Formats: sequence, C-alpha cells, structure tokens
Amino acid sequence: MSQKIGRPKAENPKDVRYSIRLDAQTEALLKEYCAKNQITRGEAIRRGIHLLLAEKK
Repeated sequence: MSQKIGRPKAENPKDVRYSIRLDAQTEALLKEYCAKNQITRGEAIRRGIHLLLAEKK
C-alpha cells in the first residue's frame, strides 16, 4: 500500500502568473497595505481585481 505524501491539492490552484510593472510609490503603498492586513501581494491584487469587477457602472 502506498500512501500519498506531500501537500493536498488546492481546491482552486493559482497556476496562472502575471508580471506587472509598478512605480516605486505604488509598490510602497502595496507593501504597506499587505503588512497592515497581513496578506500577500498576490492576495491584495486578487482582491483589487474583484473590487473592480464588482463596481456597477
């Protein structure tokens, strides 16, 4: 009998990568926000995208 070793598969894997360019001021604001809210930069960006999509025009 073999047992599965390692981390379990994620329910919603984050396998799509983006590379973006930020100016120094925007990066500083992003880092400050992430530190204050104890989240990763990726999570902050995902939340920002969801906020943009939730806006009603």
